[in-house]
Amino acid sequence: MSRTPRTGIDPPPALATTAATTAAPPAGPDRRLPLLMALACGVGVANVYFPQALTPLVADAFRIAPGAAANVATLTQLGYAAGIFLLVPLGDRLPRRPLVTALLAVTGCALLAAGLAPTTGVLAAAGAAVGLATVVPQLLLPLAAGLVAPDRRGAVIGTLQGGLIGGILLARTFGGVLGEHLGWRAPYLAAAALTGLLALVLGLALPTVPPATRERYPALLADTLRMLRTEPGLRRSVLHQSTLFGGFSAAWTALALLLTGPRYGLDAQAVGLLALIGAASMLCAPAAGRLVDRSGPDRVNGRCTAATLLAAAVLAGGAVGGAAGLVALALGLLLLDVAVQCSQVANQARIFALRPEARSRLNTAYMTCSFLGGSAGSWLGVRAYGRLGWAGVCGLVALVALVALAAGAGLAARGLRSLSSTTTSKDHS
Repeated sequence: MSRTPRTGIDPPPALATTAATTAAPPAGPDRRLPLLMALACGVGVANVYFPQALTPLVADAFRIAPGAAANVATLTQLGYAAGIFLLVPLGDRLPRRPLVTALLAVTGCALLAAGLAPTTGVLAAAGAAVGLATVVPQLLLPLAAGLVAPDRRGAVIGTLQGGLIGGILLARTFGGVLGEHLGWRAPYLAAAALTGLLALVLGLALPTVPPATRERYPALLADTLRMLRTEPGLRRSVLHQSTLFGGFSAAWTALALLLTGPRYGLDAQAVGLLALIGAASMLCAPAAGRLVDRSGPDRVNGRCTAATLLAAAVLAGGAVGGAAGLVALALGLLLLDVAVQCSQVANQARIFALRPEARSRLNTAYMTCSFLGGSAGSWLGVRAYGRLGWAGVCGLVALVALVALAAGAGLAARGLRSLSSTTTSKDHS
């Protein structure tokens, strides 16, 4: 069966979602279910992020350099990227409810192992296992996209993304405050208990949805990689989000080193409290989803790239130290969080409209690349801070925004040429 060539140019929202209409049910789920799924997304993704706030505490406890302790957070993110690639495609092949429950149980056990780790080697291995298994949010997002009509998809994705944002940002507060008062092990043990409870709740609440395909597992993985080549809209979303998310991860990973270093002399709790300011960005995600429903993802992405550049400039003021520096850090991080999370809403709305029967595989390709970008950003952020200080980290954030801008412009121009060529060929025929 032939398929219409994809150009990577976003059509009007009504046209962009027409292909997915047949896959959407005529009536949406209970409106409380997206809220529960958003909460589950927040709790699940928090397991990837709260170790970032524990870096100074882990360094002190094991008497290692802060840069070496930061590797625990980086390995957790790498494990998350691996889990997305290896496990999320199963969402198209297996019933989601038992799959989600099993993964949450494994995550809880890995968190428990991390909290009891006697050495940094065991902690790093357990952290990688946590990242590998805690991919439940990336199974819930395509599930939610298939439970609603196309004209509500952006809004529902925005709701779940708001939960993700809350988890990402409040995780640092959770890790920093609890770790400062009870030690670095306490956040891991508390997260293990909370994840176990979440497994029970979702096991009862999630609807039964039949698998979208019967393809074998190797074919699912191969199709995931193939779509990066055959779907221009997917490539466009991947390039944009992986670059911006790399800058986001660089800033947040280096922030703990800045605040606990000689310029500020604060503790890990301060990192968590500063993250609370960025929690306001979770209110912007549903609004971004509604804007995507009305105008398409390109307009949202353009604004997010500009906001990232502005955030880099504001964050540079954090190098001055003192109260003025803290204000600059707070405003810059808030702006960066809003930009990256709203961009996530736009890009996921774009990919979920491409092939309704392959939403988990599309999300696998997209999120794997995004978190590889985030892991690279964390690694580069630590190195930039070590060599050039906070100014180097801010320069890195600005650089990735410029790369996203250039890549987006290049793909748009290529898509326009392809569209023009296709139209001309049809006219001649």
